[in-house]
Amino acid sequence: MTPMQCPKCQGTMELITIPQANVHRCTQCKGLWFEMVDHETLKDRADEIDIGDPAQGEQYNRIDRIACPACIGERPLIRMVDPLQPHIWFESCKGCYGRFYDAGEYQDFAEIEFADLIKDWKAPERI
Repeated sequence: MTPMQCPKCQGTMELITIPQANVHRCTQCKGLWFEMVDHETLKDRADEIDIGDPAQGEQYNRIDRIACPACIGERPLIRMVDPLQPHIWFESCKGCYGRFYDAGEYQDFAEIEFADLIKDWKAPERI
């Protein structure tokens, strides 16, 4: 089986096996790919899973017109904004319902804090 390729940097995605679910993490940019609802299931393990540099993730966040790494073909991912934290931009597949988070985004997604209110207030609109 060919390893999954990162939709952002084309690096190899390694499979991280956790008892509740699996997640794929890029060996280069540390972006994360979650299948269907695994992003909700693994929130309490975000600090173990999302080990990438948030500053690097912010740079890769600018690349947002990407294809699904799990679906066969070039199915484009939909650019999404988290409704509870509009400063978090991620990509989702309308075929397999997987999600891609850049390094640092998943930890931010998993923890809603007072500082997030300020980030949300200052967040630019996603075009």
